[in-house]
Parts: sequence; C-alpha cells; structure tokens
Amino acid sequence: MELALLSKSGLYFLLKWSHFIFGIAWIGMLWYFNFVQGPFFAETDANTKTAATQKLVPRALWYFRWGAAFTVLSGLLLIGLKYHLNGGGIPFGEWLTTGWPVKIYPGILMGLIMAANVWFVIWPRQKKAIAAANGEKVENLPVLARRAFLASRTNTLFSIGLLFFMAAGSNLATNVNPAGSIGLYYLVISVLVALIEINALVATNGFTTKFIEKPVAVIHFGLLLAIIFYVILELLVK
Repeated sequence: MELALLSKSGLYFLLKWSHFIFGIAWIGMLWYFNFVQGPFFAETDANTKTAATQKLVPRALWYFRWGAAFTVLSGLLLIGLKYHLNGGGIPFGEWLTTGWPVKIYPGILMGLIMAANVWFVIWPRQKKAIAAANGEKVENLPVLARRAFLASRTNTLFSIGLLFFMAAGSNLATNVNPAGSIGLYYLVISVLVALIEINALVATNGFTTKFIEKPVAVIHFGLLLAIIFYVILELLVK
C-alpha cells in the first residue's frame, strides 16, 4: 500500500500542517499579549503585575518566540518545496512572477519582519523587564518597554494582512499576468512594509504611533492595510 504522506506532495502537506500549528502558537500568543495581557497589566495592581512578569510572561514568551522561529522555518521550507513541485523547471526568478509567489509575497515579507521583531526587538527588551521584576537594576526600562510595545503593536497590525495573503496564495482567484507590473508591485509592497517597520523602530510618540496605541485601532488599521495591499495587487499584476 502506498501512503500519500510519504510522497513529495505528502511532505508538502505535512510542512503546511506544521506551519499552521506553529503559526497558531505564534499569532495566538501575539494577540494574547496585545488584546488580553496588555490591558490586564494596565488595570491591575503593581504586585500582581510583578508576579505575572516573573512567572507568567517568561512562559508565554517561550511559546511566542519559538512559535515565530518555527513558523518561519517551516514557511521557508514550504516555499522551496512548492518551487520544486510546481516550478516546472523554470528559473526561480521567473517563477516569482507567477501566481502563487506574487499573491503570497506580502504575507511572506510581513512574516519575516514580524519574526525579526520578535527575536531582535521584543524579546531582548522583555528579558530586561523580567530581570527588573526579579529585582535587577535595569537602566531606561520605560524606554525599552515602549520600543517593545510599538514593535508588538506593529506585529499585530501586520498579522491581519499576513493571514489574508497567506490564504490568498492558493485560494484567491486573482489572475497574475507575467507581463503585468510585477516588479513595481514587489517594490511598492516592500517600501510600504519598510516604512511601517521603520516607524516601529524609530518613532516614540506622535501621529505615527497613535494608530497602533489601542487594540481596536490596530484591528481597524490592520484591516485597512490588508485592503490597500489587495488593491495594489489587483491594480499592478493583471
């Protein structure tokens, strides 16, 4: 008996399944931090917040950062196997002008940026917050916490569009014309994502941070960003 899971397409299915599981762990913890833990910490007393930071936050951050790492790893393996199975022997650069890579690109880009934020912005600063809760002296803790907060809010903003375009790759019925303005599409999406990320890394207060301060605003602007990226897709790749 030939088992479907032992074929190349079965391996692709298993990778996609693991990608879903790791992604649920990652995005689930991201939304927990932004929509549940953050508001709770803002309302609770100092002793409860300190105890939670000592005992709860490290556990949550473990699932958060490793969920991010393995989501990206399984995703990159998926891209390589997808090209191997469906590339038809064409050069990789030429394959990137076909339907699936074009439609999924915003999701891939935002996912990579989000994972970088987790490991190189949020996690280092959260380690400082945990150390402070355990009695260690930490310089400029409010500044560190603010940067981690803005990066986390930006990740939440990106996550809405990320999920849209990850699903769009195989399920959105948008025709991609290889003769369309695909290079311009990649450029425009990349610039917009870069500008939002730069805001997360550089801004502290002001107009460009107000739209991600509150959870409800993040949801609204995340939906708006997904719509804008979708309109760009429809305008440039047909």
